[in-house]
Amino acid sequence: MTKADQAEDATATSTPPKVGQRKLPRGIPFFAIIAVAIVAFLAGGAGGAYQGKLSEVQKNDNSSYLPGSAESTRAGNEAARFSTAQSLPGFLVFQRTSGLTPGDKTAIAGVLARISTLPGVDAQAVTPVTFSGDGTAAAIYAPLVAKQNGVAVNGNTLSSNETALVDAAKVGLPEGLVVHPAGAGGLLVAFISAFGGLDGTLLIAAGGIVILILLLVYRSPVLWFFPLFSAVLALGLSSMVIYFLAKNDVLTLTGQSQGILSVLVLGAGTDYALLLISRYREELHNYERRTDAMIKAWRESAPAIFASGATVIIGLLCLSFSELNSNKSLGPVAAIGIACTLLIMMSFLPVSLALAGRWVFWPRRPTTQTPAPEPGTAGIWGRVARFIGAHHRRAWIGAGVLLLLCLIGIGGLKTSGLTIAQGFTNTPDAVLGQNIYDAKFDKGVGAPAVIAVNASQVSQAIAVVQHVPGVQSTAGSVCVQVDYAKLAALRASVGSGGAPAGATAGCAPAALQVQPIDGRTIVNAVLADSYDSKAAYDTIARLRTAVHAVPGADALVGGQSAATLDVQMASVHDRNLIIPIVLVVIFVVLALLLRALLAPLLLIVTVVLSFGATLGVCGFVFDHLFKFAGADQSFPLFAFVFLVALGIDYNIFLMTRVREETLRFGTRAGVLRGLSVTGGVITSAGVVLASTFAVLGVLPLVFLAELGFAVAFGVLLDTLIVRTILVPALAHDIGRKIWWPSKLATGPE
Repeated sequence: MTKADQAEDATATSTPPKVGQRKLPRGIPFFAIIAVAIVAFLAGGAGGAYQGKLSEVQKNDNSSYLPGSAESTRAGNEAARFSTAQSLPGFLVFQRTSGLTPGDKTAIAGVLARISTLPGVDAQAVTPVTFSGDGTAAAIYAPLVAKQNGVAVNGNTLSSNETALVDAAKVGLPEGLVVHPAGAGGLLVAFISAFGGLDGTLLIAAGGIVILILLLVYRSPVLWFFPLFSAVLALGLSSMVIYFLAKNDVLTLTGQSQGILSVLVLGAGTDYALLLISRYREELHNYERRTDAMIKAWRESAPAIFASGATVIIGLLCLSFSELNSNKSLGPVAAIGIACTLLIMMSFLPVSLALAGRWVFWPRRPTTQTPAPEPGTAGIWGRVARFIGAHHRRAWIGAGVLLLLCLIGIGGLKTSGLTIAQGFTNTPDAVLGQNIYDAKFDKGVGAPAVIAVNASQVSQAIAVVQHVPGVQSTAGSVCVQVDYAKLAALRASVGSGGAPAGATAGCAPAALQVQPIDGRTIVNAVLADSYDSKAAYDTIARLRTAVHAVPGADALVGGQSAATLDVQMASVHDRNLIIPIVLVVIFVVLALLLRALLAPLLLIVTVVLSFGATLGVCGFVFDHLFKFAGADQSFPLFAFVFLVALGIDYNIFLMTRVREETLRFGTRAGVLRGLSVTGGVITSAGVVLASTFAVLGVLPLVFLAELGFAVAFGVLLDTLIVRTILVPALAHDIGRKIWWPSKLATGPE
């Protein structure tokens, strides 16, 4: 605290307020806020240690996304009874473009012997070397243990095991012979590794952007620290809460959820801070005592901030109606982040600012000797407000036409899904390996459809499956599952390079097949297409139709392709169910906040129009500029929840101030005054939030890059067009009737 601040407090305490200055009545529970601030500070500081530990409790496989009622989940649960370890399919792919040499083949044989002893590798399921028809490539099926005795292996361990596997394969290879991982194992580990930038690159980039924008907004080398440090505390507090909930399986944390959590807390936290600090700076022109100014600012901004946070939290919690566990738990994860952000921003931030004093605004310290400009009389936002007042009808028609033009591109948005390889913005080693494997070997090998069926009808089921288009027709493509423990023991008895007695090019002998359990058995069907392709998903759909029709079979179709198909189907279900629920919930919150029905309806319509316009722009940008193969089925839902929940924030900030001004000056004057006084802070908040979400593009994942662009563009569209032009112009044109059915709708204009 500076000497000027101390003198300020002493003057305010010993002398009555000067003319034109205000003083709050006592009784405001500021000490209660201080107590909460201290607890929040300690908890947020302690929680910082858990931010780096969140990756330990992540789950990124499709099976953890799906509910227990999904067919692939039920089939997988049955298949798990036939083995103590469930594996994640994967390959090591070797290539020499000029053709494999005898030395290459010897080295690859050495790799086969070496990797079988590595921890984390399902040694029983490792197969002998397979060579491509053109002699340029070889592959070893080397799956990872994904679940042992019912306990899932976490993502960090899977990643470490896959890295150790590839490193072991590279040892002693002749020069010019390359090796890559491939299959579901390699690609999943590449996906998990892509989130390695969460704790470093993502947060550094987001924090740097926030600092830059706050410096431009406040023009102070000091003030930016307070909202940013508060956001870091909020992220630490939310990380600690989420870590313990995920560790105890209360919710599912995915890499996507963690990435979204980070930018959401930074962006939303800075938004709330901007609104509070803007009002605080305004009140410092009216109050000698800075604590009085903060109490007044807190009291006036709290309804808008808490309403905004509540809208986002409730909107996110609507994801709890999802079938997908990933969506179902994203809601609580993000809602916890917003709740912790509200707690920190409305306790620690105001207390720290009030205690620090006016010097934090240096070099532009607000004092009572320099009154704040009257709303609507000065600055760029005063000019914008006067323009809206003079040309309101042309303004809202022009803004509406612009949004409708953006809708044209919505037909080009492809949401049919992406293969795992298409899901990266870069080309990780596993994608290179998968491309080689698909070009040189049977694409469906290693990730077959897994069919659980009554043992009494297994022959009939196999006969039906063999005739399903998309299932390989070569001998041994549709068989009762091999008992890998028996096969490994038999191989050991005849030598690693030998073939089991009685083995043929078709199915394994009955003695090496799994034996029925409770009258059920497992059939594997090799698909003709890569397991993550649309053709494979279509084959799974045909397989299900075919085997479900086998009388008495009670067949269930699972496997990697089936799990992905179930995820896609659940995503479409979630989108169609949750979007209407979110709209209804937000309408109710707005109606309660504004005490009207027409104004909330207007806000909902404008935000939905903005969302549609954003999707239209995304359809053009993703296809023609970014050259993405498409978008995930869940993209529209994620974009909607964040755009509508966050986009409505700025309308809440605007309309709560408009209502406040309307009570004193009438509706049309209140609209213009509200727009002019909130224009700068809301625009700054929108730029901050858009910039933080755009930072998601630093992670090499198409889904996050697309979501980051959609939210960033949509927030800017809401901030610069919807909230600046469309909403105030419409409200000004409609006049007092916008508050229908409240008393404001019938009062004098």
